[in-house]
Amino acid sequence: MAYTIAVAGKGGTGKTTVAALIIDYLARLRKGSILAIDADPSMNLNLALGVEVEETIGSGREEIVGDIRSGQYNLGLDKQQAFRLMIQECLVETELFDLLAMGRPEGPGCYCAPNHLLRQSIDALASHYRFVVIDNEAGLEHISRRTTRDVDLLLVISDPTVRGLIAAQRVFELVAELGSRVHKAYLIVNRVPDCGDNALVLPQELAAKVAELNLPLLGVLPQDPAVTERDVLGRPLITLPYDAPVRRRLENLLAQVLPIDGQSR
Repeated sequence: MAYTIAVAGKGGTGKTTVAALIIDYLARLRKGSILAIDADPSMNLNLALGVEVEETIGSGREEIVGDIRSGQYNLGLDKQQAFRLMIQECLVETELFDLLAMGRPEGPGCYCAPNHLLRQSIDALASHYRFVVIDNEAGLEHISRRTTRDVDLLLVISDPTVRGLIAAQRVFELVAELGSRVHKAYLIVNRVPDCGDNALVLPQELAAKVAELNLPLLGVLPQDPAVTERDVLGRPLITLPYDAPVRRRLENLLAQVLPIDGQSR
């Protein structure tokens, strides 16, 4: 059974950076195969990972649904089989991980039945992996609409601002509505300036806001100029040095919550 990690947060918080570094960390641990799912319509995860995407799940779903609605669908092909074939065509395979890009959101009309088939097909694919890592959009649409898997660990990413923490609180409110769909959820505050290697604390004002909002803070990540440099130059974020401050801090946090040795910590 795959262990599913989801990363969420409003745009600009660095959630795709965190998702990419989690994928790279798991790949280096060599604890099992990894399926990466880019569930954000902005589709930046492949750039952070340094791979190209030619086909997305969204465009493939629209093609199948369009054929069904127009009466042009091949009735000799089972719809479940059609979705599974489409997903295989969208899958980007590498030596370290495989990647699926969800792509654009749904068009007009009801997608309950297609999404059910899509969910079943993604679950069937994911069952062959040890880890699934999902880069979500802020609203957790794919989780709430059941087009991606239930989540074992959700990491909500915020920037070091009060507004960012309030936005993160809304994500946790949605998590509460999803109930058992999300088993564990934590907050990570990203791009904290001058937090140092050993200072696992927020500035006082932000720490007070985290306490006021009752957010489950896992830890903070430092502002790392090497990340900014790669964003500016369009270089993959997984080319960060292994001793980069943001890598070291994130890996320390992950070691506290991931079932790396077969058991949750």
